Amino acid sequence: MTGTATVVGAGIGGLATAIGLRRAGWTVTVLERRAELERHGGAFGIHPTAQSALDRLGVGDALRDHAVPYRDAHIRTPDGTSIARLPLERIERKAGRPELLIPRFCLLDALVAALDTFGDVPLKLGERVTDVDATAAGQDLVIGADGIRSAVRTARFGDRSGPRGIGTVAWIGTADFESPVYGETWGSGRFFGMTPVEPGRTNWYATVPEATTAEELRAAFAGWHDPVPRILDTTDPATWIRYDMLHLYPALPSFVAAGTRPGSPVPTGAGPAPVALVGDAAHAMTPNLGQGACTAILDAEALTRALATAPPGPAGVAGALRAYDAERRRSAQRTAFGSRTLHRFMSTERTRLRNAAMRLLPG
Repeated sequence: MTGTATVVGAGIGGLATAIGLRRAGWTVTVLERRAELERHGGAFGIHPTAQSALDRLGVGDALRDHAVPYRDAHIRTPDGTSIARLPLERIERKAGRPELLIPRFCLLDALVAALDTFGDVPLKLGERVTDVDATAAGQDLVIGADGIRSAVRTARFGDRSGPRGIGTVAWIGTADFESPVYGETWGSGRFFGMTPVEPGRTNWYATVPEATTAEELRAAFAGWHDPVPRILDTTDPATWIRYDMLHLYPALPSFVAAGTRPGSPVPTGAGPAPVALVGDAAHAMTPNLGQGACTAILDAEALTRALATAPPGPAGVAGALRAYDAERRRSAQRTAFGSRTLHRFMSTERTRLRNAAMRLLPG
């Protein structure tokens, strides 16, 4: 079927959804509250399942043009001892392709370029949505892709689910040299990660219970194995990004809704356009599994695939949204729960028991 849709949010999930809808013949408008796209940030890990979804959206080649494979990464203790390997080789053997890493701005640029090829999808920057019903007027569907503080989610589901902190601060940055080792180093209550991102550079991230200044962050990892202190000592703190780690809690009862009443069922007749949530608006998670971008891409592809094959009319939209919710909600919420659980395991202060458990994993 075809129709008219407004996508609220121009992050990874919103842009991918707009591409999928337009490929299916829909008329699409994208609204973004920022005056320019959020291009800062580190690297995204793109799992083979999300790569396949991008292939189906027609963006896979652009991804591979700018991505690097992620292989041979270990989990280490602060003195540099390897206690486990990340399961990257097993993933590659099973999927027939490796995990890929791509700078955030490169993936955004690839999605924007794919959207631009249609020539008729307005991307309106500086458009803050405050009245979802007004945004939905005259549309067949509204997509909430506006992040963890989603205005679309609040308007249709209320404010029971919202951002929740986990008491940890995260920092990310990029070093201008290639690390001799990749993976994560787990200490007591803190951890540090390093991945490739592009030739001559290293993507890094760190989490600590509390560290509000660059010097506090450096002190938290002083004495750790090379190149952890070197990365922090030789990169400009002005380029670092600090944020409180948040997740969406409690989990939503559905990723789709309609009408003005929170949680109302998808209608089959006249009324405000139904809503579907994708990405962080639906299931924001901690970054420990590296699946935030992947789940947003999988959401976008599943939603637009369901809509592309639906019969015309409101009943067709309603059925497609139910199919999308059935395919994606439990899977995405399991991933979010797993990521949050892994965070607690990684950042525990009971390091001896944790490290012993990690040594039991297959190599």
